Amino acid sequence: MNTSGRYILLVLGIIISLHYLLSFTHESYGRATSLSNIKSTLLGSQQAPPTVADTYYGFGHPNDTLAVDRRANATFVILARNSDLSGTIRSIREIEDRFNRKYRYPYVLLNEEEFTDDFKKRISVLTPSTVEFGLIPREHWFQPDWIDEDRATKSRNKMVADNIIYGGSVSYRNMCRFNSGFFFRHPLMEKYRWYWRIEPDVHFHCDIDFDPFVYMEDKNKVYAFTITMYEYEATIPTLWGHVRDFAKLHPEYVAENNAMGFMSENGGEKYNLCHFWSNFEVADMNFWRGPTYTAFFEYLDSKGGFYYERWGDAPVHSIAAALFASRDQIQFFDEIGYEHNPYTHCPKLGNNWQKGRCSCDPARSFDYDGYSCMSKWDRFMDL
Repeated sequence: MNTSGRYILLVLGIIISLHYLLSFTHESYGRATSLSNIKSTLLGSQQAPPTVADTYYGFGHPNDTLAVDRRANATFVILARNSDLSGTIRSIREIEDRFNRKYRYPYVLLNEEEFTDDFKKRISVLTPSTVEFGLIPREHWFQPDWIDEDRATKSRNKMVADNIIYGGSVSYRNMCRFNSGFFFRHPLMEKYRWYWRIEPDVHFHCDIDFDPFVYMEDKNKVYAFTITMYEYEATIPTLWGHVRDFAKLHPEYVAENNAMGFMSENGGEKYNLCHFWSNFEVADMNFWRGPTYTAFFEYLDSKGGFYYERWGDAPVHSIAAALFASRDQIQFFDEIGYEHNPYTHCPKLGNNWQKGRCSCDPARSFDYDGYSCMSKWDRFMDL
């Protein structure tokens, strides 16, 4: 063999040796140069098109960023202050890991003060989804000028003396009124129909392998919850009376097949204090924006109870959903393991706990605690 031939063989030997070395030490190179991959590439035009499960975008493992066929016109909404940064980070990180890494729904964060640049920067890196930061209009947040401050102060002082939680807080009352009647009117929220409310420092204990927004849209739901409990009666002593007065003024607004029976055992004469815990809620903002709820909120707001008492958005939303929507339009999501200290809902129905790879203990779920209204909801829905 001449010299040229020997050099050719030497070069081929080096190339082949490098190929096998790279194949064993670099998995991606091995896959790319495998015979099966070369064959599929050459015959690519004959292969079946990729399925939805094969199509992905973003970064990381493909299963972490599955494309979906359909999304609702929906957003997460978070009311937070700059001081809530650490808790907000934890909440977003958990909902991303357990749900939104697949669905990529946007976020709207609202504050009565401007968010700091540091807050925005540290929140924005948590998700590839759109994140918007909004300032709450002054007229939507602060106590109205027409409120009698002397009367409101006396009420707050009495609640402080009675050791009622947030009894002396004006800012808490501002928040309850804002969540009751204004968050869905914010300019950043107007383009959306559905929202999922998230608070700082809450926990999501289970994988959520379905889209609650699409489910509710398809099933004609308007309101969803995970925890229901009794309200502090001392915070709403006159609320139910005003609700009854409104219903008498506007019987046309009261829905057929409503859920009044969940909130009253005597046909609406007395409120049993049950409500849906609104720090978690998924709901249709068309319901809040409609003429019925608008009239209801404005009527209640005119009575001043958000400041003369301590009306929470939870009973206001809950009573409205129970009276002005059909009972079948209210959804309990057992599948969504959720915690807002000190209470946790942990899935118990069917194989929801196993399927969701839940980290919570079903034995410690609040559902059938003595302060929970879940047993009343079960009995009511079984009627």
